[in-house]
Amino acid sequence: MKIDKEITIEDLVDEFPFSVNFLSKKGIKCIACGEPIWGTLEEVCIEKKFSQEEIQEFVTELNDLIKN
Repeated sequence: MKIDKEITIEDLVDEFPFSVNFLSKKGIKCIACGEPIWGTLEEVCIEKKFSQEEIQEFVTELNDLIKN
C-alpha cells in the first residue's frame, strides 16, 4: 500500500502505526483520547497551515519510511 495525501488518518494509523510518531514530530496531532482524528492527511495538514509542497514532502517521507 502506498500512502497519499487522501489517506484517512484512521487508515494511516491502522496500517502504519509508526506514522503517529512521525506526524507528532511535525506538530500534527493524529490521536485524541486513543482514537484517530477524523479526516484525511491533507485536511489535517491544511488545518495546521502546511502548504501543498510541505504536505507532499510528508507523503514522500512516509512512503520512504515504508520502504525501509
